[in-house]
Amino acid sequence: MGKRIISRARGKGGPPYKSPGHRFAGKPTYTFNKGEVVDLIHDPARDAPLAKLKTDRGEKLMIAPDGIKVGDSVNIMNTNIMENNVLALSQIPKGSTVFAIENYPGSGPQLCCSPGTTAIIISYDNNRVLVQMPSKEFKEFNPKCLAIVGKAAGWGRKDKRYLKAGQLHFAKHARNKLWPRSSATKMNPVDHPFGGKTKPGTPKSISRWAPPGAKVGSIASRRSGKAKR
Repeated sequence: MGKRIISRARGKGGPPYKSPGHRFAGKPTYTFNKGEVVDLIHDPARDAPLAKLKTDRGEKLMIAPDGIKVGDSVNIMNTNIMENNVLALSQIPKGSTVFAIENYPGSGPQLCCSPGTTAIIISYDNNRVLVQMPSKEFKEFNPKCLAIVGKAAGWGRKDKRYLKAGQLHFAKHARNKLWPRSSATKMNPVDHPFGGKTKPGTPKSISRWAPPGAKVGSIASRRSGKAKR
């Protein structure tokens, strides 16, 4: 008799892998006016480093821009267009690169927070700011949304690869990620609907009303295959 597939086991008594939030450094925020960088720290919750700031409203955290160092000052809503400063999108010139963008005013940094990611200010139209995201997709924002000028630090993290399985084990363990993960097509037929050597195999499209053990793949997909261009 096969084991429960992962997607079905998650519903039995809650998820077995929970976020280790007690080890996280904290949530980056823009709820201050001016601050000074006192330390650069690593947060297990994210890949980009965080800058610890001493501000007029106590100690705050922000995603560290590339090139920032201890002793630098950070201003919010300042008219001076400089890297590392936090400005509203309406204050940033066209063609500038930004990161750590608010999804809506007051939400805090939510988009383009990964190391080395940048978005480009394209245009201003009808009280909206058009921004090109790292995926080349264009997205409109409220002009009052805040963002940091520059790019996120830590962009060279992928240059050093994992040389041993133990290194990846500890990296995944720090975030309670399931690893190693067996591919569904490498399993036996009793363990997963995609398992076994039968070709061409089981279709990925599955009914929305399928039972939990079979509800894998493209659930209630409208279409499948390559996109038409």
